[in-house]
Amino acid sequence: MTRQVRLGAVYLGDERCAFGVWAPFVEDVAVHIVKPRERLVPLARNEKGYHHGVADGVGPGTLYFYRLDGKERPDPASRCQPRGVHGPSEVIDPCAYAWGDECWFGPNLRELVLYELHVGMFTPAGDFDGIVPHLDGLRELGITALELMPVAQFPGNRNWGYDGVFPFAVQHSYGGPEGLRRLVDACHGRGMAVILDVVYNHLGPEGNYLGDFGPYFTERYRTPWGTALNLDGAGSDGVRRFFIENALFWLEEFHIDGLRLDAVHAITDTAALPFLEELTAAVHRRGEELGRRVCVIAESDLNDPRLIKPRELGGYGMDAQWTDDFHHALHTLLTGERTGYYRDFGTVRHLALAFREGYVYTGQYSAYRRRRHGRPPGRFPGHRFVVFAQNHDQVGNRAQGERLSVLVPFSGLKLAAAAVILSPFIPLVFMGEEYGETAPFQYFTSHTDPELVKAVREGRREEFAGFGWDEVPDPQDEETFRRSRLQHGLREEGRHRVLYELYGVLIRLRCELPTLAEPDRETLEVGVYGRERVLFVRNGDGGDEVWTVFHFGDTDLTVTLPVPAGRWRKRLDTADARWLGEGGAVPAELESGGEIVITISPRTCILFVRMKEA
Repeated sequence: MTRQVRLGAVYLGDERCAFGVWAPFVEDVAVHIVKPRERLVPLARNEKGYHHGVADGVGPGTLYFYRLDGKERPDPASRCQPRGVHGPSEVIDPCAYAWGDECWFGPNLRELVLYELHVGMFTPAGDFDGIVPHLDGLRELGITALELMPVAQFPGNRNWGYDGVFPFAVQHSYGGPEGLRRLVDACHGRGMAVILDVVYNHLGPEGNYLGDFGPYFTERYRTPWGTALNLDGAGSDGVRRFFIENALFWLEEFHIDGLRLDAVHAITDTAALPFLEELTAAVHRRGEELGRRVCVIAESDLNDPRLIKPRELGGYGMDAQWTDDFHHALHTLLTGERTGYYRDFGTVRHLALAFREGYVYTGQYSAYRRRRHGRPPGRFPGHRFVVFAQNHDQVGNRAQGERLSVLVPFSGLKLAAAAVILSPFIPLVFMGEEYGETAPFQYFTSHTDPELVKAVREGRREEFAGFGWDEVPDPQDEETFRRSRLQHGLREEGRHRVLYELYGVLIRLRCELPTLAEPDRETLEVGVYGRERVLFVRNGDGGDEVWTVFHFGDTDLTVTLPVPAGRWRKRLDTADARWLGEGGAVPAELESGGEIVITISPRTCILFVRMKEA
């Protein structure tokens, strides 16, 4: 991948700026500087369709368009869009910020506890700076990495971020480039990593001008959101370069520690060297050059282990992937929902498969898809999978955006927390989940095109038809946005405070117990007992052993479990009065001769550790 012509406006200092744009469809390109002094700067074109040049008298804050054979467009690689997606681009000096993270070398995957948040929803301020005062509390809770939903410039001020159309420009209403730098620096100063959600499967519909520059899109494939990106057809080398350079840009100019690639299953690519493999290799290589650990995490519903398989074994070499199967198996047990894709789940055996394999479907028939689905993942370590009880998709893609806090009783929230955090995988907490936030997380937009607004409204209604959800909030209504904001004050009240404390205890247990912090998949034992309502999980071998029971039933249940011989001490029982339970019947210590009989309260998690011999 050549980087001879850097994309975008690259400030060189001393009021000089280099401009570079890939526009093979256009013969003549000029930079139209509109502020502070209007003028045209013609660019030279090379044989690959890159137009480039250096302009004097251009400093930070300069506003400009590209003029394409007389037609004016913002810079596809714009670093800032202060006047929105249709306005001029702005020259930025990335060296003006004084970083304070010289001693930060990136996250250890095995230590990740992710916290997914939406910048606009997290605080009333709706910007990066508003997040900073909450970082100490998150770090104290045990969070080791923020995972930011997309921050690339989108239309208006309200959007999930997946309608971004300027992949290099940080959303201006969030605080722009400087605000993001301050947030990342503040996180690193507290020992927290920052993972950024990026979208390389489509661009949003409003303000999407890429097609005027080159063959960025193809009609050969379609995505759920419209035209697909051209990653394997004629001219695709330039398209790939654009997005790979974007990935490296976040590492270099914002010190981002990792990228979460949105919905890679929606990327169609038949090239011998897949785009995802090429991108992952470039990110890892740049991380090594920078002397930092960086990671690439994929979202995919394909249950395809090639994503995380090493390149030398025919895989893409990614570091980890989200596993929807874990969520679906857990969600159906907690809520009883069986519509849409939930019809493929609903038993404790499904969750047992998720604990053991990372996937539930590894090649067997899926009734929802009406075909076989997935393939066996092999024995990857747990830190190659990310699991969750809630996330932006699984909450926000419900018609009313209901969180688990309004779908299940308090005992169910405690059980969900324990299942995710005590799993052998990387846990992800969705913002507000840690204290049982009751505000919904609904889908919202602020498009300016009336026809597009209408299409989005109708599309949301059609999307939920298979779930039987009829009433869908208007995404364009500002009230839909406002009602989704977090209510941080809940954290200090009643059950919310108790749940928050439980999350802290669970994360500390995960860190303190070696077999939870770094579970050995080879010694992981998973079983289903007690009329198939109890999941039994045992980690470790020898002295450092832990066993955990998750009871999903609604009544007390007496069950016989295959616990290895020895003495065991209870470290957690979510039925205890401390956690606002009614008190469990399981004693604080147990002696096992190879099996034990215990009576478990409904919707309860109990964790025991082997006692050391005196």
